[in-house]
Amino acid sequence: MQTKTHALPSPTPGTSRELVSLHYGTPGRGPKIYIQASLHADELPGMLTAWHLRKKLDALEAQGAIRGEIILVPMANPIGLSQWWLQSHLGRFESLSGENFNRHYPDYIGAAALDAEPRLSATDAPHNVQVLRTALKAAVQAAPAETELQTLRKTLMLLACDADVVLDLHCDAQAVMHLYTESPCWPQCEPLARYLGARVTLLATDSGDSPFDEACSQVWWKWARHFGERFPIPQACLSVTVELRGQADVEHGLASADAQAILDYLCFRGAVDGPLPPQPEPQGDARPLAGCMPIKAPVGGLLTFVRQVGENVAAGEVLAHVIDPISGQLTELKSPVDGLFFARDNLRMVTAGARVAKVAGREVLRSGKLLGAR
Repeated sequence: MQTKTHALPSPTPGTSRELVSLHYGTPGRGPKIYIQASLHADELPGMLTAWHLRKKLDALEAQGAIRGEIILVPMANPIGLSQWWLQSHLGRFESLSGENFNRHYPDYIGAAALDAEPRLSATDAPHNVQVLRTALKAAVQAAPAETELQTLRKTLMLLACDADVVLDLHCDAQAVMHLYTESPCWPQCEPLARYLGARVTLLATDSGDSPFDEACSQVWWKWARHFGERFPIPQACLSVTVELRGQADVEHGLASADAQAILDYLCFRGAVDGPLPPQPEPQGDARPLAGCMPIKAPVGGLLTFVRQVGENVAAGEVLAHVIDPISGQLTELKSPVDGLFFARDNLRMVTAGARVAKVAGREVLRSGKLLGAR
């Protein structure tokens, strides 16, 4: 294993941060896998899963069992890791700009397409994949990065943009295991959902605001659309946001099992040698992200849930109560659709208009930007 350190520019005199990546295997000898943890720095289950992955990858490398290249970033956000206020960790948004660490990744699709087009083949799809990956990496490398946050985004993209598989390990507040990926990626993602035991995979084609996973995967279906029938362009990157349950689920048993499930999938993809584990029976299914309905509190007050995450609920069923402790008024929060109650907030005093839960339905009901938290 090779450890690489990527310095970030100092935002102010006397301060500096760095990103660390761990590199296993040999580039070019098999598929490239990229895995990062805790881009939202206060989402810690991924960090513990990465620790278990590191131990398992160390053992596999010692056995000569890594066929491709695997890059593991065990802590993807040193900026957010350092942001604290009165013992509270603020790892989702950069305090300087207010931007979400998992949004606003730049679009290099047009620049890479223009550079690659003269070298593309009308018949050789694997050749086109290599040409486009080289052009994409060159476009990312040439892009300016003036701030610490921009440099972090650029560094992560340079590590990931030419990978066959990108796994971005996150978690929700309180939730069951679930995944986000783009619709063209679902055929490649379905075995991963089985190995991880995901209760639901939420699918969209460009959900809005360019999160990290989509910045890695959408280049391929957009290039295919751009070039049309002139050049064969496959969906050469599976990129998935893996939501490892809730923020408090930082336990060795869960993390070790999740790490093994990821390695089972990498074995399935040919990145790791060993007996191929049979795919488990699916624990859930794929549903449109546009059918994932946020539950909002119309008033502020004390929040108490009457249903648990992981339960299937019907439209009109009460999920939670908001209680005004002064007037005594109780407001019911109901599910707007039939679906899986898969995530809820961990705060129990909420403000009017706050999103406090999510139910995954099966029908497309929303449009526009589909992700919350700008």
